[in-house]
Amino acid sequence: MTTYVNSLSKERLLLGITGGIAVYKVAELARLLTQNGSDVHVVMTESARRFVGPVTFQSLTGNPVHIDMWETNTETNMAHINLSRNAEMILVAPASANFIAKLANGIADNLLTTLCLARDCQLLIAPAMNRQMWENPATQRNLMALQRDGIKIIGPASGEQACGETGMGRMLEAHELAEAVRFALQAGKLLQNKHVMVTAGPTFEAMDPVRGITNKSSGKMGYAIAQAATEAGAKVTLVSGPVCLNAPAVNKFIPVVSANEMLRAVQAGISEVDIFISVAAVADYRVAEVSSHKLKKANKKISIELIPNPDILMTVSNLPEPPFCVGFAAETENLDKNAQMKRQKKKLPLLVANLAQYAIGSDGVELIVFDDNGKHVLPKASKIEQARQLINHIYLLYKQNK
Repeated sequence: MTTYVNSLSKERLLLGITGGIAVYKVAELARLLTQNGSDVHVVMTESARRFVGPVTFQSLTGNPVHIDMWETNTETNMAHINLSRNAEMILVAPASANFIAKLANGIADNLLTTLCLARDCQLLIAPAMNRQMWENPATQRNLMALQRDGIKIIGPASGEQACGETGMGRMLEAHELAEAVRFALQAGKLLQNKHVMVTAGPTFEAMDPVRGITNKSSGKMGYAIAQAATEAGAKVTLVSGPVCLNAPAVNKFIPVVSANEMLRAVQAGISEVDIFISVAAVADYRVAEVSSHKLKKANKKISIELIPNPDILMTVSNLPEPPFCVGFAAETENLDKNAQMKRQKKKLPLLVANLAQYAIGSDGVELIVFDDNGKHVLPKASKIEQARQLINHIYLLYKQNK
């Protein structure tokens, strides 16, 4: 199974830095990128200079730091254009709400915003801001505009913020951003112009207005797959059951509750999908007749009739012209045998399996991948790293099948 190498192999990167307390993390990011072999050139806004001085980044990268759009030295004459030439990527971290608004509206009033408009390379941004700024409708509109323009949005995460509040808007850690850069450089165009649909999380099948049948799926693997597909340049639709996660910056997010709702959401958009990745832990059964009132506790046994739920993955794989289908199987025993049976029954070119007792709710997992070439083991790693490896493998198989 093809994997990515760990080095960035001397790619030229522009690291844009805007004003925000998260700038303190970017010094470590610059160190990691340089250590991994990249030729890092830093461009700072005047606001960024108020948090960390240019000398810090010059020392870490070994290259001059650029701030002024009107630099006239011979090496960077017309800096607002020349700096981006021969660059493999521009990464802006942190990307403030102000910078995001300018970029979304084509405003070029400093060196960094002008470089971003004059580029012909990949552009990644790592947002960082107060949770209310992140949730503001204007910010969300701007992010959607950037996504439509093909700009990749990495993060943010949810957590404690410098202002003392907790919520979405915290910039990813330096090692997470360095890994995202590595993946984007090596896989950023793998799924360009491809539409990927991912299902994630559990489903909830109501018994009455307050109770229901569900499972322990956290949705973490499905959300990681959606993130990795986005990083690989795909247009991504994420159909998710109820989870306690913040959705990655996909093109379309569709929240659902039951298996039937998930099936309808999938069927509504599947005709436009190139690759369908079924990660969701869909409940196998639902209650035959849902009570309109809460079932009261009594000192006697009760019987509830269960009927099978639709098999969403099989429904898609049996279409006259199905997309490339990828299935997931969570087993508790006889993993190889059960996974192979599921792959053959549903006519899947690729099936990913794991042991449920070790995978559900965890942040790291070992995966077993089954395809026409046999069985491949992905040693235990974080779910986002596994997702990136899987997206790479999916791309190779998809290419072979076309």
